[in-house]
Amino acid sequence: MFITTTNRKLICKTLFKDGVLVAKKDYNAPRHAEIPVRNLEVIKAMQSLDSRGFVRTRFSWQYYYYTLTDEGIEYLRAYLDIPQEVFPATFRKAARPNAPAPRFGARPEREGGFRRERDDYRRRDDGSKKEGASDDFRPEFRSGFSRARPQQK
Repeated sequence: MFITTTNRKLICKTLFKDGVLVAKKDYNAPRHAEIPVRNLEVIKAMQSLDSRGFVRTRFSWQYYYYTLTDEGIEYLRAYLDIPQEVFPATFRKAARPNAPAPRFGARPEREGGFRRERDDYRRRDDGSKKEGASDDFRPEFRSGFSRARPQQK
């Protein structure tokens, strides 16, 4: 398929800037979601780069997901005349915040501790902290008490 040089360079610039590109599998779409180019041209340009090993293609739920490989970065640097110091956004490390990240499942501290409300509810009247069933509780498990069969007498 013939793709104009301006459109091809626009696709390659967007791919290099982000390091990834997503295209919906809609060959009749008039425009791509992010690039002002026909969606078919984006898919075919990425298919060309994939056949040369410059991008890796994943297809899921009617979307193509393209990621740059190391060879693709070198190719696009030469094609777009980009200096060696510039990297795609997926290769840059994100700036970490100064505050430590909260623990998984951590909750903000409340006054009186985490279980303050529940302690009052569960406390026994006699002041002992024993929990569970009382000593005289003896459960019996007899057969014949199910919903499937009538009770045996």
